[in-house]
Order: sequence, then C-alpha cells, then structure tokens
Amino acid sequence: MSDVSPQSPSLSSPQGIAERLRSGERSFSFEFFPPKDEAGETQLWNAIEALEPYRPTFVSVTYGAGGSTRDTTVRITGRIARETSLTPMAHLTCVGHTVAEVDAVLDSYAGAGIANVMLLRGDPKEGPRAPWTPTDGGLTYATELVELVKGRGGFDIGVAAFPEGHPTAASLEADADVLVAKARAGAQFAITQMFFRADDYVALVERVRERGVDLPILPGIMPILNLGAIQRQGELIGTSVPADIIERIQRYGEDKAAIRAEGIAIAAELCEELLEGGAPGLHFYTLNRSTATLEIFDRLNVRV
Repeated sequence: MSDVSPQSPSLSSPQGIAERLRSGERSFSFEFFPPKDEAGETQLWNAIEALEPYRPTFVSVTYGAGGSTRDTTVRITGRIARETSLTPMAHLTCVGHTVAEVDAVLDSYAGAGIANVMLLRGDPKEGPRAPWTPTDGGLTYATELVELVKGRGGFDIGVAAFPEGHPTAASLEADADVLVAKARAGAQFAITQMFFRADDYVALVERVRERGVDLPILPGIMPILNLGAIQRQGELIGTSVPADIIERIQRYGEDKAAIRAEGIAIAAELCEELLEGGAPGLHFYTLNRSTATLEIFDRLNVRV
C-alpha cells in the first residue's frame, strides 16, 4: 500500500466530526476508556502522547455501564480538549439515567468544551444479551437519545453500528432499519463494533444505502493479540472470528510473540481491504495502549 498521510493541518482547526468525515480526507481515529487508577491514567496519557502526532480526526472516550465512569469520562475528555490538539468525542448511554441526568451530563460535556458525542443505548449490567429494562424517567432506545441531543443542539452525533447485527436484533435487515432510524433522528456518523471480515462491513453499508441514507460509517478495528479473549468478547457482542483467522493464529501454538505478529498482520490486511473498498477511514480500539495501533500503521505505511 502506498504511503498514507494522516489528516492535513488544515483539519486540525475546531470542527465537528461529521464535517471532517465528509471532507474527503481519509480518517483515522482512536478510542480510549476511562482509567481506574493512577497507573492506568499514566498509561492512557502515554498512549495519547504517542498517537497525537498522527493528527487523528478525533479520539473518543467511553462511558461505563450505568454511568459508572461518568465523572472520569467528563474529566478525561475535557482534559483532552484543553491540553491537546485532538478533537475529543465523549460517549453517553441511556443505561441508569433519567432524562434530567442525561441533560446534566450533556451540560458537563458542553462546559468542558466537548462538541461531539457518541450516543448508545448501552448494555444492561448483565451484558449485551440480557433483557433490557429502561430506567424510570429515562429512555429506552438510542434513537430517543439521538432525538434528545439533536433537539438540544450544539453537538455532532455519532452512533454504533453492527456489521454482524446487534446480538438482540431479529435480523440483519431489522438491524439496518435501526441504524437508519438513528440517522433520520439526527445521527451524523456511525462507528462499528469490531469485526474481522471486510465483506460484513461492505454488506452493512449496502443495506444502509439501499434505504436511502448516506451516513458515513467508520469500521472499528481491534487486532487479535489474544485469541481466547477476543472470542469471549465476540460471543457477548455478536462478533465471530472466522475459521481461517483462527487457523492462522492457532498455528503458532503458545508462541505469544508470533501470535501477536500474526494478529497485527491480520488487522493490517483488513484495514487495507476496507480502505480499498471505500471506507471513509479506520477507528482503532486501543485499550489505552499505542503499540498495536502504531504497528498496524507501520504496515499500512501511515506516517507522521
């Protein structure tokens, strides 16, 4: 693959994520989660410092189940907005919140200089396959959360997409209907769950386009560094690891270094296939580390 430059300096000025994604420039973005302790926070900021020179389109900070990391998410995302050149996006879920509490979180984000939000229904504490019970005085669907934030104004809105379908969706077609409903309610872009077949992403985009919606959909990338861990996570969220990829990983037995190298190679191959197939960019689930992402960038010839 030929050299790929990150975002040009002209895109480093304050600007919504949706505008950037529609600018025609190839997007790279990174996702972090709120650290649990001081050591974790040091690790997070080391990752941010290592990745900032690549001038990502944005970076996102997740939101714990039931609002468990709300204050940390606001603090970390606000610090990114104040102290770095990065465009931050904060997550927000319906789980465990009344509408009034959702508005309070949005007030906190706005006060911290955050103008981009990722809106999710969120998973029950028992996991994504558990029955959903809405909070009294709260919201039931991500679409309602999108409508609320759209009506309030002041934020670019991202939502989740599922190349293999949400684990509770009746079908891939029904799942696409939900994503289209979120777009029509005001969502301006989507980011997918991790997946490992480019064809699944392409098919999702086609389903959305067939419904008359041109929502930019960023593929979410998670390299396989530990096959067992990825398979367990995939079972929860409805993502499967293809048999040919399992075979490629398992041929190295217990050789952790070789497994890691093969996982990076597989991720880079997927990234190339997605970009060549027209994806607007790549969104990396970093797990608050920079090394794997930088190794993928090296294989893609992405340079600072």
